[in-house]
Amino acid sequence: MADEKNDTLIYGLEQKIPPLPAFFSALQHVLAGLVGIITPPLIIGATLGLGDWMPYLISMSLLASGIGTFLQSNRVWGIGAGMICMQGTSFAFLGVAIAGGIWVKGQGGGPQDIMAMLFGVNFVAALVPVIVSRFIEPLKKIFTPIITGSVIALIGISLIKVSVINWCGGEQSQAFGSMSNIALGAVTLGAIVLLSCAKNRWLRLSSVVVGIAVGCLAAALSGNFHLTGIGDTWFRLPSLFPFGFQFNSAIFLPIALVSLVCILEAVGDLTANCLISKQSIDDGAFRSRLKGGILADGISCMIAAMLCAFPNTTFAQNNGVIQMTGVASRYVGRYIGVILILLGLFPPFGEILRQIPTPVLGGATMVMFGCVVAAGIRIITQVPLNRRDMLIVGLAFGFGLGVEAVPAFLAHFPPIIGNLFGSAATSGGLVAIVLNLIIPEEKTAAPVAAARSSNDSAESL
Repeated sequence: MADEKNDTLIYGLEQKIPPLPAFFSALQHVLAGLVGIITPPLIIGATLGLGDWMPYLISMSLLASGIGTFLQSNRVWGIGAGMICMQGTSFAFLGVAIAGGIWVKGQGGGPQDIMAMLFGVNFVAALVPVIVSRFIEPLKKIFTPIITGSVIALIGISLIKVSVINWCGGEQSQAFGSMSNIALGAVTLGAIVLLSCAKNRWLRLSSVVVGIAVGCLAAALSGNFHLTGIGDTWFRLPSLFPFGFQFNSAIFLPIALVSLVCILEAVGDLTANCLISKQSIDDGAFRSRLKGGILADGISCMIAAMLCAFPNTTFAQNNGVIQMTGVASRYVGRYIGVILILLGLFPPFGEILRQIPTPVLGGATMVMFGCVVAAGIRIITQVPLNRRDMLIVGLAFGFGLGVEAVPAFLAHFPPIIGNLFGSAATSGGLVAIVLNLIIPEEKTAAPVAAARSSNDSAESL
């Protein structure tokens, strides 16, 4: 029966995988998340005037992401979810990090003072997910399929927007939305879809890598892709808190609140990962994975702060890669971690990957992010939705997508409110949690619960 349960997977969660397919699978995860890892330090560094330290910040972000991913996949001493949970720099902290850096600059601090303060505060704020991870059992009534499914779907929808922007050439592109950019993304996407539908397991396994290679080749032939210099630094040795350690409670509070909100997104990503990996999402083993995954998130953020990288979180991108390739083996996470660590220690490798044309990455990530949305919808519709469930899901999507589509909705609120509720996943997720707590259950909920229990029992037989 276990084989039947994993019939859509080439490699199940606990199955060992040979080195070559493991490397190809890991490389696809890295390519899917690379832009997400290096973009936050680029944005924060450019805004706060940290240009001289930008290469170092990017390298340490890759290194910290690799260490965090390795922790998640191994699940040693209860640390980690024991799945392919790629860690990457969180976009959620952009607003509060920039605001904190501007405050330090206003006090007369230089770039090194800014980094000492931000990374010191981030280190202490990383204790938030570490502490919350110890209380997953009491919180299980909050993280219901309706809530986690809504959050996952909203995360995917938000990522699709990023994918389309990249497909058009990126926000700073002078040829934004040009036909050449659209064509490059379409060629990449078409190659990936074609290979993903192939019956040959090796073609499915390498679909993203081959698709991106085809896109790069098309870009090179059309004159839109030229490799430039890869820098003079071939090896970068990390050091702990190289700029010192400072702390300020005024900067700490908003960062700690964002850390708390990010836990909701992490729960959604971990739930989707379990579902795609053919694991239960309604038993003690699942809650144990949540506990270990959130704990690993916190420890990963602490490691990132010590290395002078911005806070990490569990990425949703890799869920789409798992679904496309059919490879859920957690041992792939070790390969992902090693690749990211090497990219951090040897900057030229990361520089080469960073030069992949943005439209190519946009086309490649479109199908992955669409799969994330589908995973969220699948979780929501595990059981028939009653009127109460429809109301919660509808308002969660309404608020989440409305606030993200019209940011001016929060323009007259305090800045901290805008930072906390500016994304679709956080605003929609918090609305769903509040409604789930205050709206009473319908009387017909008992038969639905019984049906769910019956379905769970039938699956376990």
